[in-house]
Amino acid sequence: MINRELLKTIEKAAKDKVTKLDLSHKGLITLPAEIGQLSNLSKLSLYSNRLTTLPKEIGQLSNLSVLYLDSNQLTTLPKEIGQFSNLSVLSLYSNQLTTLPKEIGQLTNLSRLNLHSNQLTTLPKEIGQLTNLSQLSLGSNQLTTLPKEIGQLTNLSKLYLDKNPLESPPPEILKEGLKAILNFYKQQLEQETDRLYEAKLLIVGEGGAGKTTLAKKIQDPNYQLRQDENTTEGIDIIKWKFPLENGKEFQINIWDFGGQEIYHTTHQFFLTKRSLYILVADTRKEDTDFYYWLNVVELLSGDSPLLIIKNEKQERKREINERDLRSQFLNFKETLTTNFATNRGLSEILNKVKHYISNLTHVGTELPKTWVKVREALERDPREHISLEEYFNICQEHGFTTQKDKLQLSGYLHDLGVCLHFQDDDLLRKTIILKPTWGTDAVYKVLDNPQVIQNLGKFDRNDLAKIWHENKYANMRPELLQLMRKFKLCYEIPSRPDTYIAPQLLSVNQPEYNWDESNNLILRYTYTFMPKGILTRFIVEIHPHIEQQKLIWRSGVILSKNEARAEVIEHYNLREIKVRVAGKRKKELLAVISHELEKIHNSYKRLKYETLVPCNCEKCKDSQTPHFYPIEVLYKCLNVPPFKIQCQKTFDMVDVQKLIDDVLTTEKDSQTLISESVTRNKVFISYSHEDEEWLTKLQKHLIPMIRNQTLDVWDDTKIKPGDEWRKEIENALAGAKVAVLMVSPDFLASDFIDKKVLPPLLDAAEGKGLTIIWIPLSYSSYEETEIEKYKAVHEPNQPLQHFPLL
Repeated sequence: MINRELLKTIEKAAKDKVTKLDLSHKGLITLPAEIGQLSNLSKLSLYSNRLTTLPKEIGQLSNLSVLYLDSNQLTTLPKEIGQFSNLSVLSLYSNQLTTLPKEIGQLTNLSRLNLHSNQLTTLPKEIGQLTNLSQLSLGSNQLTTLPKEIGQLTNLSKLYLDKNPLESPPPEILKEGLKAILNFYKQQLEQETDRLYEAKLLIVGEGGAGKTTLAKKIQDPNYQLRQDENTTEGIDIIKWKFPLENGKEFQINIWDFGGQEIYHTTHQFFLTKRSLYILVADTRKEDTDFYYWLNVVELLSGDSPLLIIKNEKQERKREINERDLRSQFLNFKETLTTNFATNRGLSEILNKVKHYISNLTHVGTELPKTWVKVREALERDPREHISLEEYFNICQEHGFTTQKDKLQLSGYLHDLGVCLHFQDDDLLRKTIILKPTWGTDAVYKVLDNPQVIQNLGKFDRNDLAKIWHENKYANMRPELLQLMRKFKLCYEIPSRPDTYIAPQLLSVNQPEYNWDESNNLILRYTYTFMPKGILTRFIVEIHPHIEQQKLIWRSGVILSKNEARAEVIEHYNLREIKVRVAGKRKKELLAVISHELEKIHNSYKRLKYETLVPCNCEKCKDSQTPHFYPIEVLYKCLNVPPFKIQCQKTFDMVDVQKLIDDVLTTEKDSQTLISESVTRNKVFISYSHEDEEWLTKLQKHLIPMIRNQTLDVWDDTKIKPGDEWRKEIENALAGAKVAVLMVSPDFLASDFIDKKVLPPLLDAAEGKGLTIIWIPLSYSSYEETEIEKYKAVHEPNQPLQHFPLL
C-alpha cells in the first residue's frame, strides 16, 4: 500500500470512528503520524509488514486494547508506547527488538505480552510493574538472565522462556515451572544476592584405567603413584579448590566412578547435567569402548562437555578416530594425553579442566544471599546427614522465613548433586544427606558383599545389619534400604517379608521352563543405543508378577497374571528387548508390561528406540518370527486410505488398525475403536470468530468431499439456536478423527480455545490416534504452544495472508 492509499484509509477510518483496523500484509515500511487520529480504535493489526519504527503519535491511541505488530522488522519501540493505558494485548512476535523502553512498565492493564522471536538481550526492571500480566512470551531471544522484578508478576499464569541461553534462573529452578521461578526472584527482591562458584567433575572409564590417579593428581600434582593402588569401589568424591581472577575461590567436586561392570548400572543415577566429564582410557589396553561411554554421557548429562584423557602408561600410544567421535557427539571437546608417572601433560589437563568447568553455564549464577550462606554452612558441617528439622533450623539461622523457600533450596542443591534430599519419598524426605558418598558407599557395600553375590542378589534385614554394622549406618538402616529401593536396585520378595533381591546380581543362566508358542502376542523394542539396567529396573517395577518368584535371571523374567504368561528377555548385544505373551488374557498383561517399559524409557530424555508390532497376516500370525512394523509407521498409515500396509514376507495387505488393536489395546478399547471406525473421516474445525472469512473459504473447498460423503465436517456454525453449545462442541470433539486448527494470533489469544478445545484434542492426538493438522492464517506465536509438535499444511513463515488470491 503506497502512502497515499494508507492516508485515505486512515482518513476514512477516523471519519467513520472505526474501532478495529486491519493493516496487515500491506508491505508497509513506515506509518504516518496521522495514525494518531484514530482515537476510537480499540484493535489495530499491523502484522506481516516491514516496519522498522513506529511514529510517536501512535501513543495517542488511548482507547487501544489490542495491538498486533507481529512479523515486522522493528528494532526499537517509542517511549510513547507507555501511553496505551487501556492496552490488554500487545504482540511483537518475530521482530528485531534488542531492548524495550522502560515506559513499557506503564501498561498496567496489559494481560498478554508476546515478545517471542526477537533479539532481546535484557529486559527493563520496569517489566515488574505489569502486575495484571497473565501471559508473557519471551522464547527465542538472547536472554541470559531475567530482572528480579519478574517476581512481582503475581498474576502470571504462563511464562515461556524456551530457546534462550539463560544462566539465571538456574535450570534446576526452571524445570520446576512458573511458581518456582517467581519464588526464586521474589527471594532475590527481598534480600541481597551472591554468587556460587562450584561444579562437578565426573571421571568415568573402565576399571584400572587410571581414574583415581587422575583425581588425586588434580587435587595434588605431587601425588606419587603406588603399585598397590586400590581400584575404586563405587564412587569416591574429592574436593579441589582454585582461585579465580575476581578473588573468589572455585570448588570442584571430583566424582571418581568405579569402572567395574557391576557399577555401570548404578552410576547412571549420579551422572548429572551441567557438569564436566572426563573419560580416562588406558592406552596399554584395548578395553575402552569409547562409543559406549560417550553415548552414556550424552544420554544422561544433557550437553555437558567431555574430555578424553589417554593415560599413556609406559609411553604406550593409541590412536582413536576423533573425527568420527566429533561427528557423532557434539559434547566431545578434546583429547589430551598424559603419563601419570612423569606428570607429562598434567599441567595442560589442569588448565583445560579449569577452563571448561569455569565456563559451565550455571557457574557464578546470581543467587539469593541466604542460599549461598546455607550452602556454605552445609559444606562446613562434618556430619554425613542431618534431619529435615535440623536443616530447617540452619536455614532459619541464615535468614529464611518460609518452609517453601527452604525446600526450594534443598531441591536445588539435590539437583546439583551437592546433597541428596528426596522430597517425594515419605521416609527419605525426613533426611538431608550432606555427604552423598555416605549413601553411595552404603549401597555398594551391599552390592559388593561376597555373601549377597554368592546368594545371587538375595539378602534380608539380618544381612543388612551385618553389612551396615558401623555406627554411621546403624541408626539409618531403614533409610538406606529405602534409598536402594528408590534407585530401583532391589525389591522385597512378596511372599517373604524383609527378604530382598538385587536383580543385577541374579544368575546369568536362563532357567528351564515350558512355553506354549501358539497364538502368542509378540512385541519388540529396539534401541539405537541401549543403556545398561533397563531390564533390571523393569524387574524391580514388575516383581509382584514374577512366576513363582523363581523364573527370573539377569537378562530375563517370566511373568504370570490373570491366566496369561509373559516372557521378557533383554538381548543386550542386539540392543533389543523382546516380549512374548501367551494365555487367555494376553492383552491385559502386555499392556502392563508396555506401560512399565514406557515409564523407564521416558526417564531417559534422549533415548532413541522403536516399538515393533508383529504382522498378523495368515502366515505371520502364529509365527515366532513374523514380519514387524514400527509403531510410528502404523500410526501414520492410520491417516492414509485405504489404511493398510504390506507384509514384507507374504506381500499381503494388512489392516493397520487391527495390527495396533491386536497388540497395544485391551479388548474393550478395541471394540471402541471398531465402533469409531465408522466415523474415521469426521473432521473437527477449530477457529477464532475473528477469522470467520477464512472458515468460509475453507468450507467452500470441502463441499465436494462432503457431497461424496468422504468427509463429515463439523464447525460451530452447525450449532442451532437453543442447542447447548458447550455440549455440542464436546460431542464433536469426542467423535473427531481429524482436527483442523486455523491458527492466527486471535486463535491463540482465545481463552476458550486454550482451555476447552485444545486440551482434549491434544490428548486424543497422543492417545487415540487423532490427526491434527493446522493452517497458519497469519504470523503467530504458535511456537509457544503444543501446536508446534504438529505439522502445518504449509510453511508457517508463509501464512495464507501471503497469498492474496485465496
